[in-house]
Amino acid sequence: MLREGGLSSRSEFEKQKMAAQRVKHEEDETEGDKWDPGSVLSQLPSPCPSPVLAPGVLLSGPTDDSVDLSAPLSAGLPCVAEAAPESDSIAMTVALAPPPVASTAGGAVSVSVAFPGLVTREGCFHFTCEFLKHILYQRQQLPLPYEQLACFSRRQLLATPLQDEDVIRKVYSRDPDNNKKCQQVLGDLERVFQYLEIMFSLTLVPRVLILLGGTAVSPKELYEINLQGISLGGTKESLQTAACVRKLFHSLFLADVFSDLRAVPTLGVIVMVQGHRNCGIDWFRPKLNYKVPARGRKLTVNLSCSDHDGATLSSNAEVNSALNDYIWFQAPVTVKGFRNFS
Repeated sequence: MLREGGLSSRSEFEKQKMAAQRVKHEEDETEGDKWDPGSVLSQLPSPCPSPVLAPGVLLSGPTDDSVDLSAPLSAGLPCVAEAAPESDSIAMTVALAPPPVASTAGGAVSVSVAFPGLVTREGCFHFTCEFLKHILYQRQQLPLPYEQLACFSRRQLLATPLQDEDVIRKVYSRDPDNNKKCQQVLGDLERVFQYLEIMFSLTLVPRVLILLGGTAVSPKELYEINLQGISLGGTKESLQTAACVRKLFHSLFLADVFSDLRAVPTLGVIVMVQGHRNCGIDWFRPKLNYKVPARGRKLTVNLSCSDHDGATLSSNAEVNSALNDYIWFQAPVTVKGFRNFS
């Protein structure tokens, strides 16, 4: 009896255990059939990784010059993260544009400078002289800027201070002939400046050419200062010359027209001036059939006046009534550059 009762109780126990396991299995299957959006999305392939972004950081694909900046940044990109609130947005700055610089075939470059008012004839003369000095130093035809070189030369002729010995040694290093070359260059430039001033006082000067190297017909480099857009006025109603000179060189500095030029040896510099054939100047030599060279590197500085009521120099009655009477004059002196020799 005991054995049969034991067997019966064990069989009962096993049946109850198996029934409990079936119930649990059915409950698990029932829970597995429930739709879980999170589990379904987690199983789908993601089009792109989901990195953790700091607030205000935009995630976008690489861009190039062909991208349309007017279109949204998310257009055409495989993965773009949404921008953060405006309070966390990133600021953007835009650089100021340099002065107008035009490039043409053959290496010709032009820079336009507009003065906000009238200028005088004397001002035009100073623009030309300062431009010539600047070219001589930038193209390594002078070891120092003209003003410094003239100042130290005068001091050496009188009495050289001890504090200037290093600068004087740079100019007249080891070559005793440099002293003579320096005096020759300064003397030639002084004469050019002197007769340029006379030329500007006798006639209107629409254009001035500075020819570096070669000949007047075929120079290596040509620099032109175009004054046809200038409006002339009296001393009282015109702008200060010093302010106009600063604006001129500020525009040249922003245009950066001398940075890509190669170093050149010492060359001869020829100055050509356009003026009336009957202006009465004797020092400059008239060149009746001269034409501006088309070869070589050329830099043109176009000067003009804006916000004025006066007539420009190109529309002046004196120029238009006798345009054929304006010819080119050549300075009889060829300024030969020099530099310190080691």
